Formats: sequence, C-alpha cells, structure tokens
Amino acid sequence: MAGDGSLRTPRPDCVEPVRFAVMKQEWRDLAYIHFDYDPTVVQALLPEGLEVDTWGGRAWVGLIPFSMRNISFPFTPAVPWLGSFPEINVRTYVVRNGVPGVWFFSLDVNRLLPAFVARLTYRLPYCWGRASNTLRGNKLITDVQRRWPAGDAAARIEVSIGDAIADPSPFERFLTARWGLYSRAGRTKVRYAPVDHPRWELHRASVGIVDESLFVAAGLPAPTGEPHCMWSPGVPVRIGLPHRA
Repeated sequence: MAGDGSLRTPRPDCVEPVRFAVMKQEWRDLAYIHFDYDPTVVQALLPEGLEVDTWGGRAWVGLIPFSMRNISFPFTPAVPWLGSFPEINVRTYVVRNGVPGVWFFSLDVNRLLPAFVARLTYRLPYCWGRASNTLRGNKLITDVQRRWPAGDAAARIEVSIGDAIADPSPFERFLTARWGLYSRAGRTKVRYAPVDHPRWELHRASVGIVDESLFVAAGLPAPTGEPHCMWSPGVPVRIGLPHRA
C-alpha cells in the first residue's frame, strides 16, 4: 500500500496541465460523499501495480453523484443529448510509481450508448439504468437504479448544501485534487489518463440518505460510520490521451 497521504500536502492545482485534450466536459452539481475503509479490504479489489492511497491510515471510498454536461471531442462542438447526463460513481484513490490518481469501481449513467462505448474504449466499468441528479434549492437529490450489466444496485441520495469552504484542509484536498484516472489495459495491465480543471469551489454538506448497495455491488462491505460530505457547483474538465502506466 502507498504511504499515508496525511504525511504530505496535496497540491490544489494541476501539476501538469493537459496539453492536448481528447475530451472536454463539465462536471456540475457534484457531491463528495466519502467513507473510510480498512486499506487491506480496498487493496484486495485493485489490479496488480496499483496501491491504495490512504489518509490517517485509512482508505477512502467515495460515492460521487454529479451532472455530466457538454461532452466534446477535438474539433467538434459539444455532443447534444448524448453528451449530457447524470452520473453516480463509486471510486477510491490510488498510487502507481508515485503518481496518484482515481480508480473507479463503477460509474452509473442513464445513457446506454455512452456506457457501452466507455466500457469498450476506456475500459471503465460504466453501468446503465435509471439515474437522475437534481438541484432543488439547497438540496441535491440523486436516484439511481442499475439495469445493465446487472440490476442489483440502487441508491437514493439527499445532500443538504451548507456554507462555502474558504480554505480546504489538506484532507479535503486529498479527496478532491486528483489529476488523473487509472483503468484496465487488458487483464494484467493498467493505463493512465491525465485530467486537469480549475480548483474546486467546495461547500460544507450533509447527507441524509445513502443506499449501501452500490458499495456492496462493487465488492466492498457496506460502509459504516458517518461520511465526510462536500458539494461543489462544478468545474470544466479536460482529459488527456490515455497511455500505458
């Protein structure tokens, strides 16, 4: 397992901005809902070569609902309808050869074609079903019911949004300042795609309802204890070309 993240100060800004974006998108109305886990439990679910990143000696698994908006590719405008949809992902934080990033256990959306294409091309574990992510006043309400590849997971999430966080703590940066994602490249290899975006505008938040089945469907035990929760209005995002890690 990687060294404890609490022993270093995460950088709030992207270290190496993406030079050529193969995809641009916006992540809007996003909640960070994190539970702590035994690192050995999370490590057992990772492919060889990735080490779970920890804070305070614990692994952190996030349930992240948000609204994807305006996906576009080089020299093309944003894709209408297919390029905007709600997403709910379950993720953790990893390191490979000193490079931190995100590892996704699942990503649920309500567009079948993007889910299928992302599984085929990026080898990300996208799932399809019913999903919504709606901001109503100071509440973010998210629903998901998975249908494909298996209809065994669902969630209803209600997040109450509080005051802005003027100066995020090192721990809050650890959870949010991630500048790349890892995915599978064949059975035994992994690849890495760099990501850049402006600093997150973060708000305090509390969560009322979380269904545990998305965690269980990912192979994790049901979460326990109180989650750490934040909300953000979102950021524009640039994703670079994936390469073998």
